Amino acid sequence: MGSAGRLSETPHASEWGSALTHPYLTTDYSEALLEFVTPPHEQVETAFSLLEELHAFVLRSAGDELLWPASMPCIVDVDESVPIAQYGSSNEGRLRTIYRSGLGFRYGRAMQAIAGIHFNFSLSPDFWLPYHAFLGSKLDVRAFQSERMMGLVRNYRRIGWLVTYLYGASPAFCKSFHPEGHARLESLSSDTWYAPHSTSLRMSDMGYRNSTQARLHISVNSLDEYIDELTMALTTRDPSYEAIGVVVDGKYRQLNANILQLENEYYSSIRPKPASKTPRLVAALRETGIEYVEVRTLDLNPFAPLGVTEDQAIFIEMLLIRCLLADSGPISKTEQDEIDQRELAVAWDGRRPRLSLCQDGRAITLQAWAIEIVDELARLAPLMNDEEGRYVKVIREAREAVLDSTRTMSGQVLEQLRCGTGSFFEWAFEIGHQHKKHFLEHGFLPGRLSSLEALAAESLRDAQALETADKAPFEEFLAAHQAGGSTSGSESSIEICD
Repeated sequence: MGSAGRLSETPHASEWGSALTHPYLTTDYSEALLEFVTPPHEQVETAFSLLEELHAFVLRSAGDELLWPASMPCIVDVDESVPIAQYGSSNEGRLRTIYRSGLGFRYGRAMQAIAGIHFNFSLSPDFWLPYHAFLGSKLDVRAFQSERMMGLVRNYRRIGWLVTYLYGASPAFCKSFHPEGHARLESLSSDTWYAPHSTSLRMSDMGYRNSTQARLHISVNSLDEYIDELTMALTTRDPSYEAIGVVVDGKYRQLNANILQLENEYYSSIRPKPASKTPRLVAALRETGIEYVEVRTLDLNPFAPLGVTEDQAIFIEMLLIRCLLADSGPISKTEQDEIDQRELAVAWDGRRPRLSLCQDGRAITLQAWAIEIVDELARLAPLMNDEEGRYVKVIREAREAVLDSTRTMSGQVLEQLRCGTGSFFEWAFEIGHQHKKHFLEHGFLPGRLSSLEALAAESLRDAQALETADKAPFEEFLAAHQAGGSTSGSESSIEICD
């Protein structure tokens, strides 16, 4: 974000390395949307330590620019003002940029300026072998792991709304993002829309759950079904996208006119992911099975300089373990419709008193259901290897927020807005300055700063080597890439798309 509070138009700084090849510092949709990635860590604390270093490293060379602390964007003038991320002239770099161009044509660039947290979670082989034996599965260990992870995915679809209730932090946003408003929005101030009982407008049909993606349903009842239906979306042309055109006046607008250009275009609340680095996700899933899951429902926490806290990571880890261990039958179309309705209801009205949700065809209050889930986690928490008692504390605090919605993150956001000017922009802008001060005061351990500088320089060399090595015309590269999409202890990592 620029010093005036508008979306930055500054290119990705060379001091940060190449957004194409750097393992930790890249970009999401836009040059202005930085993405911080941690590799898998066995301990939450070590992942957060690296995140702290990466933020401090970026801001020391960011000039007068800030990192916007909220999921909903700062001042956005028009769609075209959101700069698409650039990755150089290599075939891989061009593919990434054209893919983002396609997203802009399909959904609008402004929507791509919405940011969030991706929480990646897996369990070590030391867990899977005894768990396989304990359940007496007849499958081989790899197939057993994929089967259980798909069960986790189904259960998270069923109860992931609790994360939105507790940690949704986008009940208001700048009117520049959506000047025409919405029937369910009210004015909090001259420049701010809000929904009085909302938890996360990012997760509503104002943002993440846009109408175009809402019509796409990919089954998670088995890995084979997931792969087959994702492949169908990757290879089936869509008339509305055909109307956009793929190559127009000699320039690519999108990679193809299919329902999905690439697998990542499928915006689900949680996605199964492979360990393989094969370019196409569906091919890797078919070949190696599921290694981890990617949770995508977490808003940026504006009160935390890193956009997320260790306590939040602990809660989600506990919830995912519960989702893994619990029974998980198939999701019917009727149940998926209930899931979709629940997610929207919690996003728009999660803090509404006595809000009812539909569970297996019957009505249940959000509070009653949430207490059931949190009390399950409370029985699990003492079993964790946690001498400090943090897991127990985190679950206790979640229960308090279920009983008192003002203790949710969205409740705290609206309280601060109402106590101030009511301006979302002014509130978030001030927090951005506070966070920048925090990171500029960071003291790097001996050798760490030079290591990050060396890593940035290495990524620039790697990107240059890709550009030099590319011999095949882009059209051949793209055809081969697309063909690849139609063939047959716990660890966690965090991606922050600011």
